[in-house]
Parts: sequence; C-alpha cells; structure tokens
Amino acid sequence: MSEITRRDFINGTLMAAGSSMLPLEASGQAAMAALDPSYYPPALTGLRGSHPGSNDHAHSRAWDGRSDWGPTSRLSETYDLVVVGGGLSGLSAAYFYRQKHGRDKKILILDNHDDFGGHAKRNEHTIDGITRISYGGSQTIVEPKHATEIVLDLLQDIGVDLGRFETAYDTGFFKRHNLGGVTYFNKEVFGEDKVVQHPYCNYPNYVEGILGGKLSHEEAAQQAPVSDRGKEQLLRVLNGGLHTLDVPEAELQDYINTHSYFDYLKNNLGVDDPGVLRMARHSGLDWASSGTEMLSIAAARSCGALGFEPAAVYDEDNPYIHHFPDGNAGVARALVKNLIPGVAGGDNAEELVMARFDYTELDKPGQAARIRLNSTVINVEHGGSPVNSSDVFVNYINDNQQYQVKAKAVVMACYNMIIPHIVSGLPEEQAAALKLQGKSPLQYTTVGLRNWRAMKELGIGVAMSPGNMHQAVLMDFPVSMGGYQYARTPDDPCVLQLICCPYGEVGAPTADQFREARYRMLSLQFDDYEREIRRHLSGMLPDELFDFDRDVASISVNRWAHGYTTGGPGDSTRVGRQPFGRITIANADSAPGADAKTAMMMAHRAVNEL
Repeated sequence: MSEITRRDFINGTLMAAGSSMLPLEASGQAAMAALDPSYYPPALTGLRGSHPGSNDHAHSRAWDGRSDWGPTSRLSETYDLVVVGGGLSGLSAAYFYRQKHGRDKKILILDNHDDFGGHAKRNEHTIDGITRISYGGSQTIVEPKHATEIVLDLLQDIGVDLGRFETAYDTGFFKRHNLGGVTYFNKEVFGEDKVVQHPYCNYPNYVEGILGGKLSHEEAAQQAPVSDRGKEQLLRVLNGGLHTLDVPEAELQDYINTHSYFDYLKNNLGVDDPGVLRMARHSGLDWASSGTEMLSIAAARSCGALGFEPAAVYDEDNPYIHHFPDGNAGVARALVKNLIPGVAGGDNAEELVMARFDYTELDKPGQAARIRLNSTVINVEHGGSPVNSSDVFVNYINDNQQYQVKAKAVVMACYNMIIPHIVSGLPEEQAAALKLQGKSPLQYTTVGLRNWRAMKELGIGVAMSPGNMHQAVLMDFPVSMGGYQYARTPDDPCVLQLICCPYGEVGAPTADQFREARYRMLSLQFDDYEREIRRHLSGMLPDELFDFDRDVASISVNRWAHGYTTGGPGDSTRVGRQPFGRITIANADSAPGADAKTAMMMAHRAVNEL
C-alpha cells in the first residue's frame, strides 16, 4: 500500500518552530524574518486554503468580541504603508503605492495565512519524484482583453505576457484524447455507480477545447439512474422549455429576470423527481455561487444550468486559456518578485513557474517591502482623530503573541466583512454596510495521481457529480510553460481538480445556506475528506484501471470559508468601501466582484484614495 501524503499543518508549524527560539530585537522583529530555510508552503498537502489555525484569531475577534490579547510588543517599525491582506488585491496595492510614491517607500504586508496570494494558491504535488504544479483557488486571468490599461500595464510590468498563453495552453489536448463532459451518479444517492457520457449542463464548456457530451438528449435521459417518470421529466428539461412560458415576447426578458428557476422547473415543466431536481441544483457550481434553486431563470440560463443549451463561456477574443500551471498564483508570485527581487531568480512570470521561492527573503529587516505571514490583524486604529491623525497603529497576532507597528497609511485588502470588527471608530453606517458584504464557501481539492489511464478509458475531461461532496472532477488545465510540462500521456503523473460548492438546506435564505455550509466544511477533518474522495474516485473509475491506495499519491484540500464574493444589497458595497481617515479599503469584495482584474482595480482605487 502506498502512503498518502497528508499533514495537517496548524498555523504554520514549521515557521513557529523556526522562530520561537529567537529573541525580539529592538531594531525590528527578527523573529518574524527568521523562517526555517525549508519553509515552503506550496509543497504542503492535507488541509490547505483556510488551513487550521488561519482564522482562529479573527473568529475570536468577530464571533466572541475578544479584546484582551495579552501584553503587546510595540515594535520600532514604522512604515509608509501597511497592507492588511496578502492576496492579489493586497499585493497589487503595494505595487501601486510604490509606483505612485517610489520604490524606496517602506511597506509591510500582513496576512493570516501561511502563504501569500490569498485565494491565488499554488499546490505542488511530488509524485514518484516528478513535481506537478496546480492551483488551489483563483484559476485564470478572465477576459484579459477587456481589462483596463491599469491592469494591463501592471501585468506587463511584472512580466506576464498574455500572448504567451496562446501557445502554452494546448487547446487540442482534450480532442486528441477523446475527453469530454460526463456525469457520475453515485450509489449512495442514485442507487448505482454509473458514468453517463453527457454532462446535463453547460459547466464543462469553461474548459477550453473540451468535447461535449457524446449522447443525444434522448439517450442521456434514458441512461440517467432516475425513475421512469424522472427520465421523462429530464428529457423535457434537456429539450428546453422557455417556449412553455405563457409570456408575450416583449415581456419575456423581464419575466425570466424576476422568476425562480426552480419554480419554472416545477410549475412549467412539471419536474418533481428528486433525482432530477438534485441534478438541477448542482448544475451551476461556482458559476452560480449557490444552489440553482436560489437563481432566477435568467441567472440559471447564464450559468448554463440543467436545461439550457451548451454555449461558449467567453467571446472569441477572450478564450479561457490564460492560466499559469498554478493558476493566478503565477500572478501573485510575479507581484512578490517585483516587490522583493531576492525571493527568486527569473526576469518574468514565465521564468518563475518552476522557481522555488525563498521565503526567508520575505520579511528581512532593512528591505523596503516586507511580507509577514501567519499574522492576523486584530486592531487598526488612528493615533488621534481620523480627520487629522498622522499615524495609524496596527496590532496583529503572530505565534499567539501580540505585536504593534505604526504606519502613515493602511489599505485594508482583506475580507470586507471583518473590517468593522478590527478597524476602530468606523462610522456606524459604514460599519453596518461592511457587515452586509458576504462570500460563498468554496473548496478546490487537488489530487496527485500516478497516472490517468482510468480517466482516459472513460473519456472523462470533466465529470459532473451531483451526488457527491465534490460536484465536479476534471483533468487539470493542459498548460506547459517556463520549463514545466503538463501530463501529456495517460501514463504520466497528473493532478485532478475536484470542485465543491457546499450548499445549505434547500429553501433556506442564501446567507443562511452559506453559513451552514461553511461551518460544516470547516468542521471536517482531513480523514473525512480522504474517505469522501476515496469513495468518489473508486466508485467512478473502473477497478481494473484504478486502485486508490496504489494510484493516489497526495491530496490537498483547499477550503475557502469565504470564497466567491457575493456582495451586499443595494448601495451597501459603495458605502462600505469609503475611505476612513488614513485607512482605505480594497479587495474584490469592495467592487463587488470575484476575479483577479477586479481585485487589482480595487487596489488601485484604494491607493489613490489615501
């Protein structure tokens, strides 16, 4: 039996072990800079993303109102700018600040996770000596030709060549291997383990170059493991039913914008089979950010839910190909390299793909830009009246010790909902607006396989899985660049992507569903996830070609308790992001939006508001 690589690292155990024995120097926080040279979070497996310990202090502050954190070490560190949050927006804020004020300006970026990048998370799987690179969150630079000049100039300056992806992404990969969209029905929910060569939704079309389903709607409906009545209902849905709406053409758009997708399924198409409704509910995934019962007909059609014809996801000028092998972690790494040149060799983003970053370079005393990981900010407060204060004091927790630094300005590039709990003195209206900004939970699991012969045999490019925790399983994007080669043949080690959008109880309000799903997701241990993945892959793939203990080399479960931005009602986003003295607010939440370009633009706005 091969041992599965799984380690549950709690709040950067390696860092704590390497730093706790070092004294705090008056000239700066040497303890924070002294990472163990072996410290390299991308190679960690087990529970990642919102890893155990990463949110403990923030939750203590927000949920329990904790204010006593013990003695505070007031550091002799003063910065021109402190950025709270080291994701794409926070890193971009540091970039824009230096661009505006000079590279000599002193900047400190604080992040509660054990790695920079936020949702732009790099996963590395070493499989029999071969390293496979993948992503655990933010995937792609979406629609770059629609980006502003500000974003395009940033990407160019940090060495991201958008044209390179036209050759780096192998659009012919899926066709060569006859890989398309299928659906896996599991025994626990649908009564049998069965793979049907039809996706029953548009979701696979976001994978550029993938084949569609190989069955007609009639064949797909007959093969679905639902009741005979359910097969009839499923076929009605697959054939499309907007023509059944008794609505004048001139009023149709308004009608589908304001009426429920599930009401349409039940009342217009007569769907009541639980299996068909479950397939429909899970057919939107991270495009919908919720179960599709919460969507309008128009929103369901836009995300390609069950019953709407497959369509191109993006226009011809913006194919979905702009992935680094590690997703938008490639962009985050290029930003870090721009801020801290000594972190790795390489002159552009492509040359960084295979680079092992030296994390001991992130927080060195004396350098202009510093990134301090495993550091949860618990209070941000002006030195006097926000109107005329010249200083902002930032308190944070690292290794269970409270520290304080001083800044001339602060950009809050973190989850916007937490800001009222950690920024002192916010106007009541602004604090209330920020508390309305939400995010849906999201989970991206990456699985290192020793080969993908079983996926090839069944023709699986993307397997929709409405009965499982992970509602989609897909081959990783076929991208080769910077000396990295994706898994070209079925005998090569590869990475599978498993996507989970956890939902709460059907019929509950969206916010309540997100809360329920978030708590459930974070309550699980790694062994719980491993058992689920074992059952999923073993039920889906043929026994003669796949054995879990033999073929699975490693698992990384990237849990994002606060994943996709959903935004608050009405004008709350604009009200919430207003400047407050020397403090401004960035992050994609403040748009609201959920892509890299938006995160960068919110950083640019926040820096200009300082």
